[in-house]
Amino acid sequence: MKEEELLHIINEGESNTIEFKSSFNSAVIETLAAFANTNGGKVIIGVSDKNEVSGITIKKETLQQWTNEIKQKTQPALIPECLQLTVYNKTVVVLSIDEYPIKPLSFKGRYYYRVNNANHQLSLNQISDLHLQSLQLSWDSYEFPKKKLKDLSMTKVRKFIDDINNTGRFVTDDTEINVLKKLSLIKNNNPTFASILLFAEIPERHHIRIGRFKSESVIIDDRQITDTLFEAAEESLKFIKNYIKLEYLFDGSIKRIERWEYPLEAIKESLLNAIIHRDYREPNDIQIKIFDDRITIYSPGKLYGNITIEQLRHNDYKSSLRNKLITEAFYLKGEVEKYGTGFIRIRKALEDYPEIDFSFKEDYNGMVVTFINKTAHKTAHKAAHKAAHKATKELIIDLLKENPHYTKEDLMRELNKADGTIKQHLTNLKKEGVLKRVGGRKTGYWKVIK
Repeated sequence: MKEEELLHIINEGESNTIEFKSSFNSAVIETLAAFANTNGGKVIIGVSDKNEVSGITIKKETLQQWTNEIKQKTQPALIPECLQLTVYNKTVVVLSIDEYPIKPLSFKGRYYYRVNNANHQLSLNQISDLHLQSLQLSWDSYEFPKKKLKDLSMTKVRKFIDDINNTGRFVTDDTEINVLKKLSLIKNNNPTFASILLFAEIPERHHIRIGRFKSESVIIDDRQITDTLFEAAEESLKFIKNYIKLEYLFDGSIKRIERWEYPLEAIKESLLNAIIHRDYREPNDIQIKIFDDRITIYSPGKLYGNITIEQLRHNDYKSSLRNKLITEAFYLKGEVEKYGTGFIRIRKALEDYPEIDFSFKEDYNGMVVTFINKTAHKTAHKAAHKAAHKATKELIIDLLKENPHYTKEDLMRELNKADGTIKQHLTNLKKEGVLKRVGGRKTGYWKVIK
């Protein structure tokens, strides 16, 4: 590396693969471990976090001492490439590390990964996920403890085989057990997590809670779906369709056109994403809420692999599958298309629905997608505002019935409302003939007329 190249890196600043340190310390080793668990990177020692070259003083044996300390405090042992350079007549050391092939590795018993220009400690589930990714395995390919082939419903397996034969993505006339083996859904003659979730005679406790809500606290209809995954997806979609409007349009031809209140393909794709990509080690349920003006779908488990929310927004990501066998089964059945195209398909379906806003975020240790009907949202907002306005008026009347001597300030304190709000309500109530002020401001009182 030449001086010009190093200066360019310093001017660019810290990033997912670059960090500056004024001196060598434990934070340097933590960052090297985080780089190794992510995409590799360089720690440049002798540069401040303000991108200023401060330089360092080193002796003949310094670099070897640093290397030994890094080896001793990381497991498996990291051995960085050390490069000593001179910039502006000051000594700078660049410690470079490649992405480690078998992850994760630890620093003093803790595991870190790199996000933007900061290190983050991995949770137990993230440690497990990172290890499976590095081995190109997935959680659902492991044997389900204490489960046997007899725990699978061959009726469900046969229906699956018929379905995949119809799609043409996998054509076979083999037996149920042999098909499961070919698709790696059976391992060592035992069912995997995937096969139990897909075909169990008695489904495991991985529920979908779905409900129709008038508000966050008012539930009109609520259901807990406990079937295996294909059936759970079908039942959930039926429930959603029961509570969203369907209109029929005519374009001049004989055939009428169906138009759902929300783009059904986008809703279905989001539902399948929630089922296929959820973290089944998490105890929480998938939660679907249908309101007057929106639908939200929550799935336990944050984004898997190195995919970020920003990449999803710009369709700039490479598919990373938490549950490879479950995804493959839904693909063969024709329920999902090419891997990694889910959000692209959702956006495509939304093109004919300009009145629908679509958003997604990581929240509550999972993913939340939201469809908002802007027209219905405005109506609901107005209705809520009107209801709140009416409730405040009624509370003022009730309070003045109990204590006619309440002042405007007393009402502001009791109702936690601003001066202008209380003043406007009192003025309106007097105009409506509901309230009358008797006497002066200090000695008078309020009389409720009706």
